[in-house]
Amino acid sequence: MKIAAIGGGVIGGGWIARFVLSGHDVVVHDPHPEAARIVGEVLANAARAWEKLFQAPLPRPGQIRWAGSIEEAVVDAAYVQESVPERLDLKRRILARIEAAAPAAAIIGSSTSGFRPSQLRDGAMHPERILVAHPFNPVYLLPVVELVGGGAEAERAAEILTGVGMKPVQIAREIDAHIGDRLLEAVWREALWLVRDGVATTEEIDDIIRFGFGLRWAQMGLFETYRIAGGEAGMRHFLGQFGPALKWPWTRLTDVPDLDDALIDRIAAQSDSQSGMHTIRELERIRDDNLVGIFHALKASDWGVGRTVRAQEDTFYARAPVPVAGYPLRLHRARVTGGWVDYNGHMTEFRYLQVMGDATDAFLIHVGLNVAYRAGGFSAYTAETHIRHLAEVNADELLTVETRLLGYDAKRFRLHHSIRREDGSEAATGEHMLLHVDTAVGRAVPMPAAIMEALDRVAGQETEPFPEHAGKGLRDIRRMETTT
Repeated sequence: MKIAAIGGGVIGGGWIARFVLSGHDVVVHDPHPEAARIVGEVLANAARAWEKLFQAPLPRPGQIRWAGSIEEAVVDAAYVQESVPERLDLKRRILARIEAAAPAAAIIGSSTSGFRPSQLRDGAMHPERILVAHPFNPVYLLPVVELVGGGAEAERAAEILTGVGMKPVQIAREIDAHIGDRLLEAVWREALWLVRDGVATTEEIDDIIRFGFGLRWAQMGLFETYRIAGGEAGMRHFLGQFGPALKWPWTRLTDVPDLDDALIDRIAAQSDSQSGMHTIRELERIRDDNLVGIFHALKASDWGVGRTVRAQEDTFYARAPVPVAGYPLRLHRARVTGGWVDYNGHMTEFRYLQVMGDATDAFLIHVGLNVAYRAGGFSAYTAETHIRHLAEVNADELLTVETRLLGYDAKRFRLHHSIRREDGSEAATGEHMLLHVDTAVGRAVPMPAAIMEALDRVAGQETEPFPEHAGKGLRDIRRMETTT
């Protein structure tokens, strides 16, 4: 599917990265002289984050092509994402040009954080296809997108955006600033007053959020959190107990502090003291790494954003495998994150097994044991593993796994993985015996002809002798007798 992106700033660049990493070609128009550099840096950070986020083999990235005009960018586009600055007159002019040149069936989504669809549609030829598609930064990681506009076009947009791992929330009633930004603005106004009145610094406010209720919001949101706060009696009890406090003069949400030079200087100075030791790109990578860690925890419990990540990962597993040239097979790569490093400063031992296990999953897909096959009630279970640790691996290293098929029969196959560092040296090897299993009864059963034929094709590529260590277990070490 051809995607057009008009605007390549922070939000536009995030959209571009999400579409490209999902395998779609994107034609971009942005007259900013640094647009290509900015988008390139955002895409690099996004690719780095996706390598850490997903275990499934990622799709082959789409291509970015730069267009000299809006009209050139949107020709033949199925979906157009507009992410120009938040000025209504500018957005209307841009949308008019998009409408005039894009195919009649193209959906046009605006990243506007505040304008209503009715405002954007004023004067449009086909107003129903102009929607609000408001994401949150970083767009390539945070999946939620507020879809405002309704109708069949919103349903189509939801389908397109779900296909790139987004979580569309269709808002039935248009309102200024939609939902997310209205909630954020309330917290933001109160935080400005707390700094303005000398109650707290920027760092103290951020600490209260990130060490406190921000952690609750990351996985349960607002109302579900307060349901728990009501105890066994639930939400009704919570509202009865704490509802009257809403009328107390705790907040200044109905008023906005004057952002005069003194307050701007105070906030800027406190922010520099809090975070000025990092560049913006460094802060982005820190943020992304933390988000990936939270996503992994939620994926393990199949909750919240973790469920969205898992669904997107399943689509990667379900894709037809990309043809692989050469043998041994190079089906899996992994970047060593900071969370994989132990107290010795090297990749901890169980992560070697994870890398090999992910390489095994890639092999299973390669020979046809994919999501669709598993849905039929059959899978492969690992019965035996032997790992040799040969070299230390440091944080941020890129590892490539070379996989060989050492043998197979009707119910079993034996794999050999070699983890290679970027210089080609061998960091570890692993041998794995897997059984083909009927998951309903939990016992090994013969593989169908199609899987056996795929194994035959892999085995036919082998031209080298098996590794000398193959088939051998741990060396025999006898307890030494001590003398006095």
